[in-house]
Amino acid sequence: MKHLLLALSLALSSQFVIADEPRETRKVCVDVKDKEGKPVKDSKTGKVKQNCKEVRIHKKLEGTQVPKK
Repeated sequence: MKHLLLALSLALSSQFVIADEPRETRKVCVDVKDKEGKPVKDSKTGKVKQNCKEVRIHKKLEGTQVPKK
């Protein structure tokens, strides 16, 4: 019984430690194109329609270059 309680407490505590860091996001927009590959324009505004999404920014790790053989 003690092992079960220990395992549950470790599982619950590990979830809270990982979830506390908010991630940075960036808005990315891509023009909408029709089947022919031409940009689609909005009839009201005359501007090109865009699909926008929020994407996470990943940190790039620095390292050393691999020597060429």
